Amino acid sequence: MASQPSLCLASSSPRRQEILKALRLEFLVKEIVVNEDRLAGETPQQMVVRLAAAKARAAEVEASCLVIGSDTIVVLGDEVLGKPRHRDEAVAMILRLSGRRHCVLTGVALRGPGGVQTALSSTDVWFREISRDEALAYWHSGEPRDKAGAYGIQGLGGAFVEAIKGSYSGVVGLPVFETTRLLQDAGIDVLAKQSDHDG
Repeated sequence: MASQPSLCLASSSPRRQEILKALRLEFLVKEIVVNEDRLAGETPQQMVVRLAAAKARAAEVEASCLVIGSDTIVVLGDEVLGKPRHRDEAVAMILRLSGRRHCVLTGVALRGPGGVQTALSSTDVWFREISRDEALAYWHSGEPRDKAGAYGIQGLGGAFVEAIKGSYSGVVGLPVFETTRLLQDAGIDVLAKQSDHDG
């Protein structure tokens, strides 16, 4: 049987790494820094896919290596909520999301010998009403500091979430459905790999 191409994750996010590990994939990790500013006239959907592709392109790896890039943003109306720079910004973000629906967009890109393929995950998330004291307590947990929209659904931030419609893994930061489809198109079938281990 032909060997699988090697895989690289262009992200130091522990949450994205955990998702790939849950898929029983072996991969390298490359920390990538790109300019995440929104371009003039760019929609949030275009922005998140462009950034995912930019991260995949930026990883310096062997030509045969497949590179996954991903970017996640929180959108409220037409405003993109990025990672909070300080406590007051995080608390303000959480209170703006309180009692409302917002959208979490995650772009995923796979760079291979044939170029870069991309996909987009869009998930609606509904928050319950949140008090200022709760938002401050959440900030002091340390969880909001490195997360788009100042919350993580997989941790304490999940206590704010009444419902989601879409991809839970997309909200965490790497949508499993879109990612495995891109990998399958590139020759890595996640489910077929499991039967290889059965003997």
